[in-house]
Amino acid sequence: MAGAVVRHYLTTRFMDSETTKCNISYTLHSHTRSPYSLPLFHNKYETRRVVALMNGCEGDPKLPIGSIETRTLTTVPSPSKAMERLDVAIRELKCNPPPLTSGILRLQVPIEEQIEAIEWLHAQHDNLPRCFFSGRRSRANGNGSNLLMEIGNGNGDNCFTHNLVGAAGVGSAVFFQQLHPFSYHDWRSIKRFLSAKCPLIRAYGAIRFDATANISPEWKAFGSFYFMVPQVEFDELEGSSMLAITIAWDNALSWTWDEAIHSLETTMQQIASVVVKLKKEASGEPILSKTHVPNKTHWHLAVEKALQEINTSSSQLVKVVLARSSRILTATNIDPIAWLACLQVEGEDAYQFCLQPPNGPAFVGNTPERLFHRKWLSISSEALAATRARGESSDLDLQLENDLLSSPKDHLEFTVVRENIQNKLESVCERVVVEPKKTVRKLRRIQHLYAQLSGNLRREDDEFEILSSLHPTPAVCGLPREAARLFISETEMFDRGMYAGPVGWFGGGESEFAVGIRSALVEKDSGALVYAGTGIVEGSNPSSEWDELELKTCQCTKLLQLEVPKQSKVEILEIIY
Repeated sequence: MAGAVVRHYLTTRFMDSETTKCNISYTLHSHTRSPYSLPLFHNKYETRRVVALMNGCEGDPKLPIGSIETRTLTTVPSPSKAMERLDVAIRELKCNPPPLTSGILRLQVPIEEQIEAIEWLHAQHDNLPRCFFSGRRSRANGNGSNLLMEIGNGNGDNCFTHNLVGAAGVGSAVFFQQLHPFSYHDWRSIKRFLSAKCPLIRAYGAIRFDATANISPEWKAFGSFYFMVPQVEFDELEGSSMLAITIAWDNALSWTWDEAIHSLETTMQQIASVVVKLKKEASGEPILSKTHVPNKTHWHLAVEKALQEINTSSSQLVKVVLARSSRILTATNIDPIAWLACLQVEGEDAYQFCLQPPNGPAFVGNTPERLFHRKWLSISSEALAATRARGESSDLDLQLENDLLSSPKDHLEFTVVRENIQNKLESVCERVVVEPKKTVRKLRRIQHLYAQLSGNLRREDDEFEILSSLHPTPAVCGLPREAARLFISETEMFDRGMYAGPVGWFGGGESEFAVGIRSALVEKDSGALVYAGTGIVEGSNPSSEWDELELKTCQCTKLLQLEVPKQSKVEILEIIY
């Protein structure tokens, strides 16, 4: 389908004078209809088409983009002043368009005040698509991954250096999405728009846990993978902030400079510059109902079936991760961004993320597990497996820690994960170091066995190889991978979607992905599914594994009890591992 461009139209619906909601509809401007495009959405509400976007996967990744550039403008004191400065810059760009047929340009305005990216995103209400990603905020264990940035003053001088804490974006300068499994061609299509010289031009997104499985309705908006380079991005830095716009165009994709500028102007008209402090606390709103699939009886049967397969001498299966799907009904409509803000308080030593494509729900999470972090040729990953609750006292917490460290069953589960990741890294790295080899990683509510692995890639193109080889890890799938995946597909009766899949960002010289666990799919006025998973190995007990599901579900559902405006009853699609 060369030369086709998928256009995502933002449709604004006016219900009454006090309430405004947004919905997205799709249409394709090509003689060939995209397999993932949807017909234009019609309903009783007034509609208005305002924005259109370009799918970078439809281009030729072998053809370089004409220009990749970042320009830093004069530092300003506030987001409103940054908006004014960018509005002027856009008018100047319209008067002096570039002579190139393709390119990507980022204009960024440093802001003296440090403002939380999550609060800026919350101020944008339902502007879609949107994304958010923040790295670990705790640096005590030395595995933080904030990006060190030199921010110019607009006069060509680098005046101060800050760590990037988190980034939020709305609108899409270019997006990347297909129904087929994420491929080397798709990876090259994304990298085509990136450069090490422009480290903050990044593509945020996620990939399905199992791209070979059928996509269920709640995950259709994501496709097999979904990535976006934000049109408008707010970066939270240590001690300051930055507001940026990005324009991407490619005539070969029937997406010209004029169309890109018009799309950006439309998005800018919807951007709020007033940011209000969020209350990061739960309200104690009760959950009305919860239904598990499988129920406890059928869960026991599934675990016994897995143990029988593991203990069969002719079977290769060593470990399989089984999940549970639950339907949750609450009395309020959940604001996914407000919930994500609560997750930041809950998990300082974790990644927080949000990804919401047009016409789709919000995939939100707070995951402690890194898949990999690459900077140039240096790469690091982690093994995280086995679970205990945190103790109510320091003595009880230490007792639980020692029990976790001494458990033969948990040692086996953890060793399988660590050795598998080490083998995968060794296939593309010159040397792999495992340090620490086994320790306990303590989170706010639970604790896990943990190891850190690092190495050096032979070449940067091995990034795709390491992504495709590491995912899915034995911590969320099992071992051997294909045997475990087949067992899961035959046993589980629901679509995991992006749950337990890679979630993160690609950059020019740096990329980082977490494992999409401790996560939720939140959609207004629709059905709800809840997932939790646990690893089954020799020695596993069905009742104990059920209790672990309850522990993991409980810690997340408490956080979903947010103080939000009272509306109609809503169900939340939540995914927990």
